[in-house]
Amino acid sequence: MHAATFFDGDGWHDGVVELIEGRITLRDDVPSPDLPRLDGVVVGGFTDHHVHLQLVDHALLHTSTIGRVVDLGASPTVIADLAATMSTVRMSVAAPSGVEDVPADRGAVENAPESAQSGAFSTPHAVAVDFAGAFLTPVGGYPSDRDWAPAGSFREIADVAAAERAIAEMADAGASCIKVANNSTAGPVFDDDLLRAITEAAGAYRLPVVAHAEGPGQAQRAARLGAALLAHTPFTERLDDASIATQAASVSWISTLAIHDGGALSTAIDNVRRFHAAGGTVLYGTDMGNGPTPVDLNTAELDALRAAGLTGTDLLRALAPQDPRDPASLLLFIPGHDPVPGAGTDTDADPTLARPLTSADLKA
Repeated sequence: MHAATFFDGDGWHDGVVELIEGRITLRDDVPSPDLPRLDGVVVGGFTDHHVHLQLVDHALLHTSTIGRVVDLGASPTVIADLAATMSTVRMSVAAPSGVEDVPADRGAVENAPESAQSGAFSTPHAVAVDFAGAFLTPVGGYPSDRDWAPAGSFREIADVAAAERAIAEMADAGASCIKVANNSTAGPVFDDDLLRAITEAAGAYRLPVVAHAEGPGQAQRAARLGAALLAHTPFTERLDDASIATQAASVSWISTLAIHDGGALSTAIDNVRRFHAAGGTVLYGTDMGNGPTPVDLNTAELDALRAAGLTGTDLLRALAPQDPRDPASLLLFIPGHDPVPGAGTDTDADPTLARPLTSADLKA
């Protein structure tokens, strides 16, 4: 039994970790003064808020530090089945000695954090999967003309009736949000009336709308017409300060910074920096499957978020780790700096150093 400082996704707390019947558990009991203390912090599995599981070797997630993902564009039947399978404790993969033992794209393995490459996860863990189901897009809109879009991963919406049918379909499949594509650089976009009708129809099911907003003015339109989240940090243009303030008060941004380079990356980082400074909610997301992204924690995304001013506890909040007190959570240990719970202190805990909390840690 050890005293431990843990992060529940919002703030720091004191607790106790112990091994019970072969499983490490964490309680938020006040530890006694004589208990040895872990030299580091405990967090739950991290969340990637923008992935495409049909485009990657999703089995790799079971040996990563990712405990939860949000799939933002897939066949609703395929992703619903995958969500049910991945959330079980065991998948039909052998417990690997390293990530390379799981069939995978070699580039994804090479770009994974060192802890994953070295086989720190000797036993694959469950991954919680939330999903949007199919993209809702205008007739002929993005990504209907993309070769990478799997069969059934988009619905072309011509009118309100078609939108209501598609939203009901996604809700029936178990969707936790609705994905809308408004990409004026790649085809037609919804007009104001239809986009507002989509957000209202989704609201009837209590499903937030996540908008892929690309092209001049599209991020501003999505926020004005009821989207709750942007699937990507705005990267087409530098938003003015008034737009930043409006969005910070009403919309969350999923980062996806590392999919860009050059001017688009600079623009996105600048927008995030000012959005975060204005009090906006930034969520870690990678658009996993868009190019050779690692199927794990993406160090390039973390570096870009740090460049935008998200460090310490702010960076951990963006990663939205599972509550480590939840028995279903992946328990991770980040060695090093130990903040004082309730004292308002920050942390330099580096998410890339996270590894599984093991019984060996409780023997020190």
